[in-house]
Amino acid sequence: MLVTLKEILEIAEERKIAVGSFNTPNLESLLAIIGGAEELNVPVIIQFAQCHEPWIPLSVIGPIMVEQAKKAKVPVCVHLDHGETLSYLQQALELGFTGIMYDGSVLPYQENLENTKAAVAMAARTGASVEAELGSMGRRESGAGDKTVQADETKIYTDPDLAEEFVEETGIDALACSFGTTHGIYLTKPKLDFDVVRNVRKRTNGIPVVMHGGSGVSREDFREAIRAGVRKVNYFTYMDKSGGSASAEYIQTVKPGEPLFFSSVIQAAEKAMKENVKEAMMIFAMMEM
Repeated sequence: MLVTLKEILEIAEERKIAVGSFNTPNLESLLAIIGGAEELNVPVIIQFAQCHEPWIPLSVIGPIMVEQAKKAKVPVCVHLDHGETLSYLQQALELGFTGIMYDGSVLPYQENLENTKAAVAMAARTGASVEAELGSMGRRESGAGDKTVQADETKIYTDPDLAEEFVEETGIDALACSFGTTHGIYLTKPKLDFDVVRNVRKRTNGIPVVMHGGSGVSREDFREAIRAGVRKVNYFTYMDKSGGSASAEYIQTVKPGEPLFFSSVIQAAEKAMKENVKEAMMIFAMMEM
């Protein structure tokens, strides 16, 4: 069942849970995520990040995402993650996406504000919802960066006072906040400042807070973040890693001289990704493991 970002976050708010938001830059991850959500009977967000365009074009995977969401037995939002240009956001809206994220977090505040307002106006024409970001988590969505660096000093935590002004001026539906997480693989244990989440919620009349860089965070920290007001958790890296590890393990089982079939490799990857996201979904939905 295809729903908007706002609608799915209302479900999360009512249940005091977070909805998992998973990137689907291939068919196998898409099927794993929706299949896992249906098995657990939980709402889910499937999303595509602009930086994944070289892996598969949005024009190819986007319509498939929308179609699969419509056929799903649970509420599914189809969301654009980290849209960096208004033209790319428009492309997603034309494909039928029900949520878009404008990421102007690396821009000067005023430019981020004005572009986010433009994104909200664009989304209103199709009934879609908008997520935006204040603060910076350092490495970008791809997790790119110097993997030898043990501390990311480029993080800028979200200012709750600025968040109040930003939310009021833009009319967004969700706000991605920086409170200690990082995109990609964690090099050290993250130190999360849950007061940032609590204070943003307080100053913005309870706007749903989005947690980016969810892979690698402990179960206890996830649940503390949800209790503080996080209602959407972005999760991709460890899901993707689980598929890669399963592929490597399967390849090792093929004896020398025997044929190796790509279709068998991706089946192993899809199965592993499904189990990985189901575990994450249970944590986000505050379900007993």
